[in-house]
Amino acid sequence: MSVVKKFVKKKHHLANPAKTDRILKMNNEKPFFLGLSRNVFFTGLVSLFMDISSEMVYPLVPLFLTGVLGTTKTTVGIIEGIAEATASILKVFSGYMSDRLGKRKLLMTIGYGISAVSRPIIAYSGTWFEVLTARFIDRFGKGIRTSPRDAIIADSTEVGSLGLAYGFHRSMDTVGAIIGPAVAFVLLLFFVDNLRLVFLVSTIPAIIAVALIIFFITERKKTKEELAHLPKLNIRQFNGPFRSYMVVIGLFSLGNFADAFLVLQAQNLGVSKELIPIIYLVYNIIYAISSVLLGALADKVGIKNVILASFVFFSLIYLGVSQATSALHIWILFPVYGIYKGMTEGTQKAYLAFLSPKEHKATAFGIYYTVSGLMLLPASIIAGYLWDNIGPGTTFLYGSAMSIIAAIIFAAAGKRDKG
Repeated sequence: MSVVKKFVKKKHHLANPAKTDRILKMNNEKPFFLGLSRNVFFTGLVSLFMDISSEMVYPLVPLFLTGVLGTTKTTVGIIEGIAEATASILKVFSGYMSDRLGKRKLLMTIGYGISAVSRPIIAYSGTWFEVLTARFIDRFGKGIRTSPRDAIIADSTEVGSLGLAYGFHRSMDTVGAIIGPAVAFVLLLFFVDNLRLVFLVSTIPAIIAVALIIFFITERKKTKEELAHLPKLNIRQFNGPFRSYMVVIGLFSLGNFADAFLVLQAQNLGVSKELIPIIYLVYNIIYAISSVLLGALADKVGIKNVILASFVFFSLIYLGVSQATSALHIWILFPVYGIYKGMTEGTQKAYLAFLSPKEHKATAFGIYYTVSGLMLLPASIIAGYLWDNIGPGTTFLYGSAMSIIAAIIFAAAGKRDKG
């Protein structure tokens, strides 16, 4: 039985079956596509179009900063760290407001709309500070939209299908990440080195994403009983396994610095600027394929087992990147990194949905994103410092070591719960 069905029947004791059916229908639990609810399907489409936009921009930003604006690797780390930390701080509050007010769709619309505004700003940036401003605005929007979006998926999915639902969402998100670099590559092929044009064109799919939310995402209104028991923002609402999981995520994230450094390593080892979108495209193809498959597998073999394996796999990949000496190594390791992404993105969220109380789903996602994002700031600064002062190999060895530490603690702490 789904989370919402349990909530409707056990929390509110609705005696009227017709009324119960209407509430469940409003929450879109009826299968719409491949066993997925309407909300899950269209949320996937929203992420697809926004990721087309994002991935037209993201892999080219570090090249724009270092090649066009002449910044250092440390500056790249600071920009990415500040941008992601901003998003993460907002996610816990947007998640809380989503739980308290029940305005998940409204927060999604505002968040995606703000991110769309950032695209023209970065296109006309002339200094690294203006790029930072654009990235700040983009991540500000992400901070508002992400927790309510993930909570809508949890609200509309049966407990036993969480891995599949989040795997599908990540897959759709990643299909967008395949199309985005491909579009960027074509634009750069015809308009050589015109990164600003790519940034400007990326506004179009972002606007489509906002339109999809407005016309196709729906949510049920809170009942009088729910409004009488609005949740408070309090960490005591979450149990021991949830808190232990957040410690693990924090430690892992301290070594999981921005992917911009992988892009810089690819360029460092001889991958040309024009081929960066292609290598990113290949990576995202693998990511998209593996997300659904590994998400469904996690439902069968245990979500915790897949998460633990992903930590070890991440460590091995970064160890390989630290020892890479040619462009060929990156062409091999970048797609393998896509398998890691498929293992972890959906499963970490599915496990979080399992651990968190049903009335605090969005708040739980907000805490998760805040912990991981806040750690990204020091992680990216450390990565940039190690790169500039010791070398890129040390940067990736550091990330590899932090992942192993997280795996050990997760294996020990995970024995205390039955997720």
